[in-house]
Amino acid sequence: MFIQLDLESSEPIYIQLRNQIIEGIAKKKLHPGDPLPSVRSLAADIGINLHTVNKAYQQLKQEGYILIHRQKGVVVNPDGFPKADNKYRKQLRNSLHPLISNSISRELSEEEFTKVCTDIFKEFAKEGENE
Repeated sequence: MFIQLDLESSEPIYIQLRNQIIEGIAKKKLHPGDPLPSVRSLAADIGINLHTVNKAYQQLKQEGYILIHRQKGVVVNPDGFPKADNKYRKQLRNSLHPLISNSISRELSEEEFTKVCTDIFKEFAKEGENE
């Protein structure tokens, strides 16, 4: 699997794991219906506590990215992914506020900030085409 965690990061491991699975979906490395490793298997493969994997999986389940079946295991949601709604847009604004204020404080211009965002969008699109 494509998961690479930074154990020295200040970002919690379960958040890194959650974000990387969502990134895998966005880059089309994971598709609707694809199986994911079990909690125990992924924890052993990465070398982290199974409760950490479970916490990431529970968040992904709540957000609609994965389904957890007792018999089938963990799968990427076969019905597709949640679309951006007003609740998501509000959450996005709240998430961007500290990033933008930090960028402004560091004298990063709006154009530079927007370019970083555009470059990331292009990176995802390019990687998605290669799958």
